Amino acid sequence: MPDKWEYPWFAAWDSAFHMMPFAKIDPDFAKSQLLLLLREWYMHPNGQLPAYEWNFSDVNPPVHAWAVWRVYKIADPKGQRDLEFLEKAFQKLLLNFTWWVNRKDVEGRHVFGGGFLGLDNIGVFDRSRPLPGGGHLNQADGTAWMASYCLLMLSMSIELAMHRPAYEDISSKFFEHFVDITDAINSLGGDGLWDKKDGFYNDQLIIDHTDPIPLKVRSLVGLLPMIAVAVLDQETIDALPGFKKTTDVVPRKSSGAGKIRQLRSRGE
Repeated sequence: MPDKWEYPWFAAWDSAFHMMPFAKIDPDFAKSQLLLLLREWYMHPNGQLPAYEWNFSDVNPPVHAWAVWRVYKIADPKGQRDLEFLEKAFQKLLLNFTWWVNRKDVEGRHVFGGGFLGLDNIGVFDRSRPLPGGGHLNQADGTAWMASYCLLMLSMSIELAMHRPAYEDISSKFFEHFVDITDAINSLGGDGLWDKKDGFYNDQLIIDHTDPIPLKVRSLVGLLPMIAVAVLDQETIDALPGFKKTTDVVPRKSSGAGKIRQLRSRGE
């Protein structure tokens, strides 16, 4: 945080973003910083990353995977990229992803809540605190972050699988999980978090497991699902027959199959 009165201090997701420009200046430093908070010294045994110094246990947006993937690509030219760095980070990110699934999917239905998710200066509630009167929130941005997290882990696992076949199965797992989240945000209980009339994603307030109360606030929270996009190269899919079978079968079994699109192009 470049404020002289409080420098230096860390915020896990700020640090991840900052490593993007650093990857062009000092790629080794960028990689080491991303691995630092994933180390056993800082990551909780349950997989949670420390948020920031005034509340380690708060929840930051899970952008570490995005930063790792981008730094991996920026730091070295294609054909010379640092697979060891990617694999080290991926193994630890698996723990963090599992923490999110176990702790932030309250009802086990692939709709996520969280704490401070980066957009709380525009939220109805302070989402780092228990809600007034109890209950919980189904969050459009929390669910979108996790859908994006799935796709980033999918991209990394496919990259690793091209060199280390053992990662092909985990690629299929993340593809399936992405489809489940897509189903939930668009179809759970009818239309999920999507409001057909308004054409917008809304958070939902759940009290005593009664019908959800949509929080109709026009903000970036409802636009964040747009980040959950990935491009899969057809040539890469064909090189991984087990994963290819998953991409053919899973969307057909999905209740929201009409909303699943496989985007394929030349890749990067």
